Amino acid sequence: MAGSVQVEQRGNVLVATIANPPHALMDREIQMGLMALARRADEDPDVGAVVLTGAHPSRFIAHFDVQLILNNAKASPALSPKMANTSLKAVGAALKIPGAEKAIFASPAAGLALMERSRELNLAIERCAAVWIAALNGDTGGGGCELALACDFRFMADSDHSIAQPEIFLGFPPGGGGTQRLTRLLGRRAALRLCLDGGPLTAQEALELGLVDRVVAPEQLLDAAVAEAARLGRRPKQGIGAVKRAINVGGSLPIDDGLRLESAEFLSAIATEESIAAQEAYVRRTEELGELPIGVPAEIEAVLERGRFA
Repeated sequence: MAGSVQVEQRGNVLVATIANPPHALMDREIQMGLMALARRADEDPDVGAVVLTGAHPSRFIAHFDVQLILNNAKASPALSPKMANTSLKAVGAALKIPGAEKAIFASPAAGLALMERSRELNLAIERCAAVWIAALNGDTGGGGCELALACDFRFMADSDHSIAQPEIFLGFPPGGGGTQRLTRLLGRRAALRLCLDGGPLTAQEALELGLVDRVVAPEQLLDAAVAEAARLGRRPKQGIGAVKRAINVGGSLPIDDGLRLESAEFLSAIATEESIAAQEAYVRRTEELGELPIGVPAEIEAVLERGRFA
């Protein structure tokens, strides 16, 4: 049975429930559903945030479908890392040709195409002009952990469930961004430990390490994630996207390039309708108060809740 992504809108939040019975495996259909969700969240002015959770009673996403990885490994020739890098670029370019995707996925290059689509999906989440929170309702590993890492925040149920990057036990590294995002999030030492050890972390261990942002009672997990997503999603949409791109993209560049990217995002954002309205409101409120609103506790409290000066 193919996986699916069921989407429900709650105010300014899209709640996406990922299902693939019986084992809750990541597959191509889930990737396609999540990519469509990322496009909708990025483009819809009424969407400020996305919450991902799993339909399985004890799993978020177990991991990527190993049978699919095995089939692709057997169907394609052995490649050195250098050859694979070149091939990935070629397949990525080919996937941009209208109508080519079906033929590529039916060819020995299907494994390369799957990797490219995984890379594109996680980058789309990181650059999306909406806040993404992974509500980890159960065990997750491999591709499920990598999907959660692409989200802005991770909430995990306070239970006996775990999170891991166990690919090393099958003789390969994480392939959906795990090594890169773990290194950026936790540092080289912790990323090496997680990926070479491969063992699971409890919710509390993940929280202490900084892998997850909050541990919540299982019955409160989804509501807590939606509430935080709704709050952060009330910030101006173009501003959200600009912040995410400046940090997620610019933060991995040399400092000069990162600073220029930040400046470019700043210059683009300040001229948007939402930003101009907020700037005008701030200037007007300063005149009304005879004081900078940023220095008045009651004003700041209201702005934090509202998400903008208005």
